[in-house]
Amino acid sequence: MRFFDRTEETASLREIREMARSNAQFTVVTGRRRIGKTSLVWKAYEDEPFLYFFVARKAEGELCEDYQFEIENKLGIPIMGKAERFTEIFEYLMKFSTEHPITLFIDEFQEFFRVNKSVYSDMQRIWDLYSPKAHINLIVCGSIYSMMTKIFKDKKEPLYNRQTRFMTVRPFTPAALKEILSEYNPDYTAEDLLALYSFTGGVAKYVQLLVDAGAVTKTKMLNQIIKSDSIFLGEGKAILIEEFGKDYGIYFSILSAIARGKTSRSEIENVVGKEIGGYLTKLEKEYEVITKKQPLFERSSTKNVRYTIEDNFFTFWFRFIYKYNYMLEIENYESVKAIISRDYETFSGLMLERYFKRVLIEKHEYTRIGGWWDRKGENEIDLIAENELNSEATFFEVKRKAGNIDIKILEAKAVAFLRATGEFKKYSLSYKGLSMDDM
Repeated sequence: MRFFDRTEETASLREIREMARSNAQFTVVTGRRRIGKTSLVWKAYEDEPFLYFFVARKAEGELCEDYQFEIENKLGIPIMGKAERFTEIFEYLMKFSTEHPITLFIDEFQEFFRVNKSVYSDMQRIWDLYSPKAHINLIVCGSIYSMMTKIFKDKKEPLYNRQTRFMTVRPFTPAALKEILSEYNPDYTAEDLLALYSFTGGVAKYVQLLVDAGAVTKTKMLNQIIKSDSIFLGEGKAILIEEFGKDYGIYFSILSAIARGKTSRSEIENVVGKEIGGYLTKLEKEYEVITKKQPLFERSSTKNVRYTIEDNFFTFWFRFIYKYNYMLEIENYESVKAIISRDYETFSGLMLERYFKRVLIEKHEYTRIGGWWDRKGENEIDLIAENELNSEATFFEVKRKAGNIDIKILEAKAVAFLRATGEFKKYSLSYKGLSMDDM
C-alpha cells in the first residue's frame, strides 16, 4: 500500500527541520503502536539524508557500534575510537551541529529505560549545554504511550518539558479510508467502508495489512483477520501487556467487560468481582485506553458516567478475539467468524456512531459535539452538534438502515434534553438522520 494522508504532519515536520537551521528543535512523536510514526518521519524527510538510531533491546555498547556506523555512512565522517555509551555519541552530534545542521531521529526512545535509564539525565545535561548554539533537528519517537508521557510530562523526570514540540499521530480519518478504498476497491460498498473502519479504526498498519492482502471487502477482511497465521489474533495482547505489566489480567477483564457493553463502574465491577476505581483512573489518565463519557451539559463530574474503549481495534479485539480465545486455541476459526457475523450489526452500529462523529469533527463546523442520555435510561440521543457562534444545534439519530430512523421520536428525545438541561434557549434547532447511505 502506498503512503496516504499525513499532509499536515509531514508539512509540520518539514517546517521544524527548517526552524532547526536557526535554533535547535526537540520534537517528540508519539501514538499507539502500528499507527505509522516511523513511516511518517521517513516520508517527511525522504528528500534529505538524516541519522536514524533505533533503540533495540541490546547492550549499550552494541547500540553505539550501530550508531557510529550510521554516522560514518550518512555524514561521511569517521569517528575515532569506539564509543561505549550513548552519551558520548549524543554529545559528539550536539557539538557537530553547532557548525553543521543535522537531523537525528531516535526510534523507540522509551527503550533506553531498559538499556540504561541514565541516558535521559545525561541527555538533559548535554541538551541544556549545547542547544543554545546547536542547529540540530532532534526527533524522538516511542510506542509505549505511558512511558513516553512519563519521560516528557512527569516533573520528576530529567527531560521534563525539554521538547519544543509534542506531536501525536492519530488514526486515518474517514476521508482517508475512503480514498484508500477508492484506489484499491473502486466498487466498494458502505458495508466495506464501515468494516474497514470498525476492524482497524484507521490504524495505518492494520489497514496496510488488509489492503496488501487484497482484503478490501467486509467478507475478505474478516477472513484475513480470523485465520491461523493472522497477526491480528495476538495483537491486543502483544501491545497492551507491555503497557500494563504484571497487572494486565485485571485490566484485560475490565476492557473485556466494557467491550461487551458493561459501561458503568458498577456493571464492570460486577463482572470483574472487585473494586476497580484505581484501575479505571489509570486506564483513562495514564494509558489513555478508555474514555470517561458523560451526557452533554452534565453538571456532576461523577454521575451518569459511561466508560468506552476509544480505539476501534481494541474494542473489536476484546469483544470477539479475547472473549472467544478458547475457540481460537482449538483452531475453530469458522465458529468465531459465525459469532462475529451474528453480532456484527450491533457492533457495527456503535462503530457507525463513531464514524459520523469523526466526520462531523472533520467538518470544523461545530463548537461542541457529543451525545446525551438521561439518568433513567429512557431517552438517548446519538449525536448533538452545537455551533454556539451562530446559535444553532442539530440533533442526530444514527442507524445502519435509513428506514429505521424516526425523526418524530428524535424530536421527542430532544424535548426531554431541553427540559433536563435548560440549554439551547433561543437556538435554531434541526433534526437529522444518518445511515450507511450517508457514508
